[in-house]
Amino acid sequence: MIDIRLAREDPDAVKAALARKGVDPAEVVRLVDADGRSRQAVGRRDELRARIKELSRQVADARRSGDSAAATGLTEASRALGEGEKAADAEATAAQAEVRELLLWLPNMPAAGAPDGEGPEDNPVVRRWPETAREYAEHQRVPHWDVGAALGILDLERGAKLSGSMFPLFRGAGSRLLRALTAFALDHHADAYEEIRPPTLVRTETMVSTGHLPKFADEAYHLERDDLWAIPTAEVPLTSMYRGDILEEADLPLRLTAATACFRREAGSAGRDTRGVLRVHEFDKVELFAYATAEQSPAEHEQMVRRAEALLQELDLEYRVVDLCTGDLGNASARTFDIEVYAPGCDMWLEASSVSWCTDYQARRANIRYRPADGGQPVFVHTLNGSAVAWARIWAALVETGRQADGSVLLPAALDRYLGGHRIIEPPAR
Repeated sequence: MIDIRLAREDPDAVKAALARKGVDPAEVVRLVDADGRSRQAVGRRDELRARIKELSRQVADARRSGDSAAATGLTEASRALGEGEKAADAEATAAQAEVRELLLWLPNMPAAGAPDGEGPEDNPVVRRWPETAREYAEHQRVPHWDVGAALGILDLERGAKLSGSMFPLFRGAGSRLLRALTAFALDHHADAYEEIRPPTLVRTETMVSTGHLPKFADEAYHLERDDLWAIPTAEVPLTSMYRGDILEEADLPLRLTAATACFRREAGSAGRDTRGVLRVHEFDKVELFAYATAEQSPAEHEQMVRRAEALLQELDLEYRVVDLCTGDLGNASARTFDIEVYAPGCDMWLEASSVSWCTDYQARRANIRYRPADGGQPVFVHTLNGSAVAWARIWAALVETGRQADGSVLLPAALDRYLGGHRIIEPPAR
């Protein structure tokens, strides 16, 4: 969440910043008004508590001096104030809850360097690889759902039979390709990131910490019986690993990586890029995550992007990096770079990685701080996360790009050791 002190001290600046994300300035006015009422309510409650404490001291003095009448009168006055204190405490608690609720719904403020814009069409392309667009043969212009069906490595009908539409089922070499990609990515980042295997189901407060709740409850899968949520990304459990903790500055940046299944309802996506594995409810992904100081964050953000790019270069896939405009930024993000891979069979740029700097927005929700090396009060950490990368769309791009004239698929040399040398997926024997 944003720092409430910023809204108190400079509401106009907060209005201007959030307006870049399309937030109505009236929402900031509501927050400031609620905060003012909350502080007044807390002040009244604390004043009553102080008076009750003083009366309790006077009662004790009266009893020690043997003045029972005075003690009785003071006790009755204290009880009367106590009723008022209970009411004031209830009012203060409700007011504080209102402020927290408003803060939980407000998005993070965009970084100064984030480009202005309203949606994906306004996202500038930062760079592309290779710099010169590639030429693709006709046999590479076949969409992956046709390639997968012909090779027997993607069975969308049986996936739908098991779980419904947008739950793909991979078979044989197609399934092995997913496993190879996961091992490839984890090994690639083992030099700097600690591998974690977090739970796939998490508590409500874990989802709240990242900003996925309460705003995006309709996008998530909720197990109501146990009040657990299926994670939409490993960012969720990794962010909360140190929830409520104080880290040491010497341990920052603290880098973590995890391979997990991810679950998303994709509400409202019906009929929109839903063929094949372009938009699915369940997919595998390797996530990069870091806790850092504010000073470390820009360099950490850049190296996360470069790591994701390096994976795609080793996989020899054409891609471009786009700088998300303010209107397209996620709820928790101050700055995001998306990496989009080109799939020649679909003739589409597919988002394969999204690398975000969330400043201290998530850390405030999760209460994660660090102790400065030179002393002083604990400071909220900054969090960063990035896909490295989401496999469903990489899978699609690989089988389309690698398709040969005879219908087979040649996979990149970087995966050779993870495929046991079986880089060619042949059509089934007839």
